[in-house]
Order: sequence, then C-alpha cells, then structure tokens
Amino acid sequence: MAAVLASEPVQVDAERQARKGVPEIVYAAGKPPLLTLQAVRALLERTRSGRVLVSRASAETQALLHQELVGLRVTPSGATVLVVRVDAAPPTQTGAVIGLLTAGASDAPAADEAAFVAAEMGCRVVRADDVGVAGLHRLEAPLKRIREEQADAIIVVAGMDGALPSVVSGLVDVPVIGLPTSTGYGLGGGGVAALLSMLQTCAPGLVVVNIDNGVGAGATAALFANRVAAARRQSP
Repeated sequence: MAAVLASEPVQVDAERQARKGVPEIVYAAGKPPLLTLQAVRALLERTRSGRVLVSRASAETQALLHQELVGLRVTPSGATVLVVRVDAAPPTQTGAVIGLLTAGASDAPAADEAAFVAAEMGCRVVRADDVGVAGLHRLEAPLKRIREEQADAIIVVAGMDGALPSVVSGLVDVPVIGLPTSTGYGLGGGGVAALLSMLQTCAPGLVVVNIDNGVGAGATAALFANRVAAARRQSP
C-alpha cells in the first residue's frame, strides 16, 4: 500500500493582496484556535503588508491570539480580528468612499465586518445605523450625507424583510451591495426572507451576498470603489 504523505495543515496565500486587491483573511470558524494561530503566524512571516484579518474568531481563539501576538484590533462586535505586525504600515488610502447603512441595530455584527474589510482595503466608510423601513424618514439625512460624500458604492445591511437595500438602490446612481443578516424568526427567519427579498429586487443596480457575509460585502464594495477611485486619479 502506498504511503500517505502528510501535507501542511495550512497553505497560505501571501500574494493575495497584490494579486487580488483583497487582504488574506483567515476564516477561524471550525478551526482549532492553535491552527488559526499557526495560519496567522505563517501569513505575518510571508505577507508584504504585515497585516492579517481573522474572521469569525471565537472568544477562545481571540484570547490565544491576544496572548501570543501583538498589534491586535477587534471589530466592535468582536466578529473579526486584525493582526498587525509591529513594523507594518497602515493601509494606503485609495480615495474611495463607501456608504454603509444598516436597517437595525441587530445588523451591526455583519456591518462591522464589512466596514472592517473595506477600511483595510483603503476605503473611507461613511456609516449610519438603524435607518430601516419601519421608520423610513430616518433614511433621508444619512442618504443625503452619503450622496454629498460622493460614495462610490453603498453597502446596505438588513435582516427581517430585507427591504432596505431595494429602497436605497432605487434612489442612488452607484452600485448597492445588499447584505442580508440572520436577524428574523419564524417562516423565512434566519435571513432567508431577507436574502430572497433582495434577490427579487426590481431596483436595478442591487447585487447581493450571502447571509451574514460581511467579509464578502466589504470586499466587493471596496473592489468597485477602488477601481472608480483609480480612474479618478488617472483622469486629467
């Protein structure tokens, strides 16, 4: 019988930032804390930026990272951790602007994750929370500000009925990234109704990521916005 060769537990992609424009992100959910630590260390040794994002880190994993590494920053909701080498430079500001709106306070963890990723990709994030359709008058002032800031893309985060992204998409002339969250209960709960509502939008320009996928929403919005910002810099 042929011998089974053991492979490295983690195959790091140290060039993702340069190749893709999105930083390497270690998905910690489902990994033992020690394996997450090994992945982070390997990336810090090899990546040029000296910065590694860790998403969905448990309290145990975060405690281990705090114990073994320096330079940690955590999202307000604790969903994502940023590990920074001591000699690492801050992300270069690209001039891109992203609007971020949440329908309710319960949507904050996914929104925090999206904002964290977008900021690490060099974007300035203009955010307003708790402006959902149950009190639609709350949307007017934040949306006016986002327009005045000339946002290149807007992330709209909503659970429950998931209606807010379609409303916003019908009012703006930039791409809107709908981020459904698992807020909600009963039939269609757990984000299912929110996701389906966004997918069935009749407002062109709305694209949708999966339920609670803050990383995907932040990265997608930043890729849009950074390309627009690059074009602005090149125009006479």
